[in-house]
Amino acid sequence: MRKKQANILVVDDQEEILFSVKMILKKNFESIFTTSDPKKIISLLSENPIDVVLLDMNYRIGFEDGREGIHWLKEIKTLSPQTVVILMTAFGKIDTAVEGIKIGAFDYVLKPWNNEKLLTTIDNAVDESRKKSKKVIAKPEGKRYFTGTSTKIKQAYTIAEKVAKTDANVLILGENGTGKFVFAQHIHQNSQRKDKPFVHVDLGSLSDNLFESELFGYSKGAFTDAKTDTPGRFETAADGTIFLDEIGNIPLHLQSKLLHVLQTKSVTRLGESKPRPLNVRIIAATNSDIKAEVKNKTFREDLLYRINTMEITLPSLRERKDDIVPMAEFLLTEIGEKYNQTNITFDTNVAKHLEKYPWKGNIREMENKIERALILSENNTISVTDLDILDFEDLEINDENPLSEIEKNAIEKSLFKNKGNISKTAEDLGLSRASLYRRIEKYGLKNIE
Repeated sequence: MRKKQANILVVDDQEEILFSVKMILKKNFESIFTTSDPKKIISLLSENPIDVVLLDMNYRIGFEDGREGIHWLKEIKTLSPQTVVILMTAFGKIDTAVEGIKIGAFDYVLKPWNNEKLLTTIDNAVDESRKKSKKVIAKPEGKRYFTGTSTKIKQAYTIAEKVAKTDANVLILGENGTGKFVFAQHIHQNSQRKDKPFVHVDLGSLSDNLFESELFGYSKGAFTDAKTDTPGRFETAADGTIFLDEIGNIPLHLQSKLLHVLQTKSVTRLGESKPRPLNVRIIAATNSDIKAEVKNKTFREDLLYRINTMEITLPSLRERKDDIVPMAEFLLTEIGEKYNQTNITFDTNVAKHLEKYPWKGNIREMENKIERALILSENNTISVTDLDILDFEDLEINDENPLSEIEKNAIEKSLFKNKGNISKTAEDLGLSRASLYRRIEKYGLKNIE
C-alpha cells in the first residue's frame, strides 16, 4: 500500500508508546516525528509542516488530570491553526478529552488503542488538515480581525504600526478581553521579524517552580524530571517576538530574574552556568494598574522601565461605543462561517441593546455571547434574549423604564418555553428563583409550575 503524504507528530512521555505508535504509523504515513518532551512541540511545529499531532494528556508523575494536554492543545492551536490534534487518554479520563474537543481537538483515542481505529482516526485527521490548509492558502492574510473606527482604537493602531518597524519593547495595557493578544500579533506581523516565531507566554498561569524552567530552559539532569536538554520560551522565540502576557502577575522575587535576562540580552538554562545570547523582541501586557503596583512596591520600577519603551493602552468597549454594533456583526459573520450558518442575523432591536450593555468582559465576552446565542438559536434571527444582554439583576425596574416591557416579554417567553417551570426559566434568564418570583409578581405574570 502506498504511504499517505503526511507529517504526523506523536507526543507521549512513555518511550514504549512512542515506539509502538511509530511502528504502526510508518507503514501508512510518510513522516513520523516523536518526542517525549511536550516543550519540544513548539520547535517541531516551527521547523516542520505538521499535519496531525497525536497528543498525550499527562506528562508528569502525580499530575493526571489532563490539564497539561489542554495547555499544549491551546498552544498548538495558536502556533499552527491548520494542524489537527488528536488526544490520547486512558478510559477513566474521557471527560477531559471531551473538554479538549470542545476547544478544538479533532478527536480522541483511548489507551490501549485499537490499531485499526487509530489509523482511521489519524487518516481522517489528515484529510481535515488538508481542508484547513486550503483555507489558509485561499486567505493568505490569515485570520481576520476587526479593528474599528473609533478614535481611541485608531490611535492605538497608528502607534503600533510605527513602533512595529523598530525593535523597541512594548507594554500593552487594557482590561481583560480588549484584544491584547491580537494587538501583540499585529505588531509582530508588521515588523521585520514577521517570518520568525511569535511565542506567547501566559505568565499568570506559570507557578513559581515552573517559571525559570519554562522561560529559561534547563539542561539534562538539572532536576528530577529533566530527561533532556530543553530550550525555554526565550530561546524558542529566537530572532522573533516573545509576548509576555499578564506580566503584572509575576511575584516580586521572580521579577529580578526576568530583569536580568532583559538587561543582559542573554539567558542561562537551569543546570548551566554559561549564558546564551538572545535576539528577541519583547512585547508585554497586563490588565493591572502597573504604575500603582510600582508605587506599592509589588512591581519593580526598573523592570517597568525595561518593558515599556513604548506604552499603548487598548480602550474598553465602553470607550468605543461606535465600534460595538459593527464588531458584533463582524463576529456574527465569523462565528456563522465557523458553524456553517451564514444566513443568521440579529433581530432589528438588538443594536440599541448591544450599545447599552456594559460589556465588562469586552470583546471576549461579546464573542462568547454571540457564539452561545448562535449555537442555541432555533431560527435565523438572534434576539436580545438569545444574547442574554439584559442585565436583569442591575436593572432598576419602574413604569418609566423603557426596558421593563422587554424584560416582561422575555420572562413570558421563557416561562412559555419551559412550560412554567420556574427553575428552568430562572436558569434560562440568569436569575435566582427569588429574583424571578419578584419579577413575576411585579408584572402580574401567571406561572404554572
